[in-house]
Amino acid sequence: MEHMKLILLGPPGAGKGTQAELISKRLGIPTISTGNILRAAVKDGTPIGLQAKAFMDAGKLVPDDVILGIVEERLSQPDCAKGYILDGVPRTIAQAESLNKAGVVFDAVLSIEVLDEEIEQRMTGRRTCTRCGASYHLTTKPPLKPGVCDTCGSELIQREDDKLETVARRLEVYRKETEPLKNYYTKHGNLKTIPNVGSIEAVNQEIMKVLGQ
Repeated sequence: MEHMKLILLGPPGAGKGTQAELISKRLGIPTISTGNILRAAVKDGTPIGLQAKAFMDAGKLVPDDVILGIVEERLSQPDCAKGYILDGVPRTIAQAESLNKAGVVFDAVLSIEVLDEEIEQRMTGRRTCTRCGASYHLTTKPPLKPGVCDTCGSELIQREDDKLETVARRLEVYRKETEPLKNYYTKHGNLKTIPNVGSIEAVNQEIMKVLGQ
């Protein structure tokens, strides 16, 4: 299937970014990550980027219409003509409906299914080096010496984002705001559920199978 337009759904820590990269390489289509295009629009000082910056500088959430304006601006660029993968948007039913009204339709909405307990284990086990930024995981990629970076010998810390309270809060927001999108896209007939089949490669094979690749 050419010109494939995809959305990746899944809780924080489900590995959407990693899968997006793999799909992007295999299908030759760009990944549109909301965080990245928001930062780029702010940096480039586009009119809508300046609007977003005003909200961010004030410590407020960037409203839907501004985020969707930036997304639509990005989707109109030539590299998206053959398709793209959206990661991080839509986040809510309101955003999905706005994209629909703007005529942005998707071939498949891939929902990566991972249990909350597993997400909590994945994220709370992460450790980062204070000096060189190297990443470790207590169970899947532990440092040789507990709490010490293999590369530069500096201290490893748990980032605020990876603490249990933060992870639990992010999961709660996801379940409340984003999970309803699964029903929305089921009604539109394009939701594809991707079971958590273990390794990154196994999940990617599952995605390619679902996409008929």
